[in-house]
Amino acid sequence: MTRVAAVDCGTNSIRLLVADCDPVTGELTDLDRRMTVVRLGQGVDKTGRLAPEALERTFAACREYAAVIKEHGAERVRFVATSASRDAENREDFVRGVRDILGVEPEVISGDLEAEFSFTGSTKELAAHEHLERPFLVVDIGGGSTEFVVGEEHARAARSVDVGCVRMTERHLVVDGVVTDPPTQEQIAAIRADVEAALDLAAETVPLAEARTLVGLAGSVTTVAAIALGLTEYDWSAIHHSRISYEQVREISERMLTTTHAERAAIPVMHPGRVDVIGAGALVLLAIMERIGASEVVVSEHDILDGIAFRTAEEVEAEADKRRV
Repeated sequence: MTRVAAVDCGTNSIRLLVADCDPVTGELTDLDRRMTVVRLGQGVDKTGRLAPEALERTFAACREYAAVIKEHGAERVRFVATSASRDAENREDFVRGVRDILGVEPEVISGDLEAEFSFTGSTKELAAHEHLERPFLVVDIGGGSTEFVVGEEHARAARSVDVGCVRMTERHLVVDGVVTDPPTQEQIAAIRADVEAALDLAAETVPLAEARTLVGLAGSVTTVAAIALGLTEYDWSAIHHSRISYEQVREISERMLTTTHAERAAIPVMHPGRVDVIGAGALVLLAIMERIGASEVVVSEHDILDGIAFRTAEEVEAEADKRRV
């Protein structure tokens, strides 16, 4: 087993996984897994720049994570940054800050590589479930983008498109700096139009119609699952590999788009950082299910973070093999 630390810094949240990995068997043992909502992508869609306060929230989380990584003694740290930092003019400020705190260069990866990591992390365990039909369609609904990957044991086609819960909220639900609460039908329709256009774009590269099992990742999907399961507190083990029906997703999506901030915040499993963006995130999931005719979504708590950890462990093992030779 190889001990590694993986950091996934997205548009809405930054997450850490410290784990012992065996990339050959697919075994992964968590030592520490945590998430902090930092909203790094605050205003990026409008200004093209990372806001100073968003950078400071992210750097504060990095300082916390650096202490955890040191405590566990990870052999290798890999920091992957996604949509918001790809889009920002001042992303060098972000890169420099991360390097100073964690001692590693953040990899601002392409959407396609992001999708590859998501597929690896989410399907290594699912491959053993013979009752799940192939190919898998893995959808990772992030803050700024959504990744689509089709494959069997390995990714076969992937595409990243610029629709995510934060981007759609800021683009269509924010008026004069305030989130419309609840949104109008016209605003909801505008999100729908963007998502449908993005699905058309994704279908140019990824054969969505071939999918037999839909696998959903990331906070919007896991929050919808937690609500559907009626959890009174967030339970990772109950959510992981749960199967949420189309009817449940439709009902929750409608509910999230017709309730007030206070009503959504009162839901026991709702993270404070998702209260204003869950409506858009649930709508993205609903539109995907309708496009491919999915009767359910298999929810995975293993995602890009686990994919990063597996890939990092593979690299450490490969380097060790070279030294032995």
